[in-house]
Amino acid sequence: MKIYTSLEQVTSPHERACVTIGNFDGVHLGHQQLFSRVVNRAQHSGGVSVAVTFDPHPLKVLSPKGIRLISTTEQKIELIERAGVDELLIIPFNREMAATSAEDFVDRILLKGLGMTNLVVGYDYAMGKGRAGSTEFLRRQGLAKSFSVEVVPAFYAQGKLVSSSTIRELVSAGRMRDVRGLLGRYYQIRGEVQYGRQRGSGLLGFPTANLRLLEEDLCPKRGVYVTQVIYDGKQYGGVSNIGYNPTFGENILVAETHIFDFNDDIYGRPLRINLLRHLRDECKFRTLEDLIAQIEKDIAVAHRVLAREK
Repeated sequence: MKIYTSLEQVTSPHERACVTIGNFDGVHLGHQQLFSRVVNRAQHSGGVSVAVTFDPHPLKVLSPKGIRLISTTEQKIELIERAGVDELLIIPFNREMAATSAEDFVDRILLKGLGMTNLVVGYDYAMGKGRAGSTEFLRRQGLAKSFSVEVVPAFYAQGKLVSSSTIRELVSAGRMRDVRGLLGRYYQIRGEVQYGRQRGSGLLGFPTANLRLLEEDLCPKRGVYVTQVIYDGKQYGGVSNIGYNPTFGENILVAETHIFDFNDDIYGRPLRINLLRHLRDECKFRTLEDLIAQIEKDIAVAHRVLAREK
């Protein structure tokens, strides 16, 4: 997949560009419907499939509260590429871009810049200043300027509307099996392994890999999870505690993961953690013995869950 990080990098418009546009946070099953349609249209017309998105997310710029994102830009790129899209245009989003009218966006970016002949958008999509570019506006533009517009209807899975906002709510509630049903994959956190207090290996007997989490990011419900750990192209089972270590009076939000059958030195190395199931809430234990006994129970349950997932 070819990636452009500004419109200026697109040196000439395509003869036939089949385009979809959106924020695509999470690249969930609904987004995947859009990618499937735009790839299919490009293949049948002999054109190029193009996804257009923004970085940062527009609400990071326009909303005082911002937004807690399901996926990083890195994850978004990986998942869009996996969907088979030929090209990805990531438009830098700022106040100037926010002031662009819907018609100017269509003319300058989609038609003149990309050579769009087909447009695929979701049922609730709107573009341009004040979100004036509704699906009806786009249909009228298509008739006037000779490009087709396909509006993909709402997509439902497990009886729920698949949307980024719904997924954020489920992640915050720790409902990881429901999250997987709407994403089409496990929810994943990733980062570089940090040095911790060394209590896992020394005091408790369960060494952990620690990832620092930020309060402003989308953070799963605090507690203990069954996890799959991806490191250096290999997958391992594990259990992760997401929280503040109340037993030890910590105040730093961290994901501590005990990786099964693993003892490599991975400080400073990238780690990816899939969250399969929320086992229990984080709690404070009276004694270290109580904590160790509970960890042993968590590990036993995790092995059973992981065996079923295989």
